Amino acid sequence: MDYVWFSLGFVLIHLGAYVAAGVVSLRFTRDLYTGDRALFAPFLRDVDVPEEKARQGVLMWPAQLARGLLMSVVLYPILEPLAELSLAARFGFLATLMFVYADLAAATPFSNNIEGLVYMKRKFIRSDVFWRIQSEAIIYSALFGGVAAWTLF
Repeated sequence: MDYVWFSLGFVLIHLGAYVAAGVVSLRFTRDLYTGDRALFAPFLRDVDVPEEKARQGVLMWPAQLARGLLMSVVLYPILEPLAELSLAARFGFLATLMFVYADLAAATPFSNNIEGLVYMKRKFIRSDVFWRIQSEAIIYSALFGGVAAWTLF
């Protein structure tokens, strides 16, 4: 039963951090994602197109619920050692884990991760683009790590 509560809390914290980081980040990165001339227009759906915004709004919730659940289940074997850590150590572990595994070291190439630096065309990995997108991962990881470390253990 503890696993169920852990996963439920994890998913809720993930959703909150994901939405908050996305809202903040989009203020600084909107030009990369929206419009026909946006850097990512060739391969990402445009949130300013009403049909696409509606589609993303419907699919985002189940997609993030699935992501949060999968990420929580992977941690089951180490929940006990995590609970024994100090609040600061849990924060450091969880924030770093989310930043590294969910973003920086992700296996799918994008403009703000190691795989992207290797496989993407130069126009997608300029330093200004890298850091603007990376800000979302940093915000998400810090929010998630802080709230999860404080409330889940």
